[in-house]
Amino acid sequence: MTENRTDITLAAINGKAPRIHSSAFIAPGCRIIGNVEIGPDASIWYNCVIRADVHRVVIGARTNIQDGTVVHCDSPKPSNPDGFPTIIGDDVLIGHMAMVHGCTLEDRAFVGLGSIVMDGSYIESEGMLAAGAMLTGKRIGARQLWIGRPAKHMRDLDDAAVAANQAGVAGYVINGRMHIEALGLKD
Repeated sequence: MTENRTDITLAAINGKAPRIHSSAFIAPGCRIIGNVEIGPDASIWYNCVIRADVHRVVIGARTNIQDGTVVHCDSPKPSNPDGFPTIIGDDVLIGHMAMVHGCTLEDRAFVGLGSIVMDGSYIESEGMLAAGAMLTGKRIGARQLWIGRPAKHMRDLDDAAVAANQAGVAGYVINGRMHIEALGLKD
């Protein structure tokens, strides 16, 4: 049996409120605070926290942020007057229990489950950070796989690996729609 309750926190802070596209799936248990923008068909899964209280967070179309992930940003300060927003492109996969903080993930980037992406880090299009890895202010190039703590370049990704990641994106869009239906969240 499914209860029709959402248990979602959406809160404005510093005059900025979350802006969420009507087709996005936001699962119960999520907390979305401040200057957050979530694009079409994106999915934010159970018990995620997206907190943009000191800068902004942008999440692109069809991107999925899986269960228990935390997304935050870093405020401007004397050593870094621009701070670090978190900018996540379209068709990005972010695995369960990841920590994504003050970084840029280009379109079709992949962040493995339980991994950490720190301030100033950058993952180029179709770049991949493996499960459990930690990226500390470095740049993963397009189609590169990085692993370890700290993360290091392991190898380049072939077409099959890139296609598998994109199949995962398509699957999460469908899965998000099924959860919207199952939870009675349709308008």
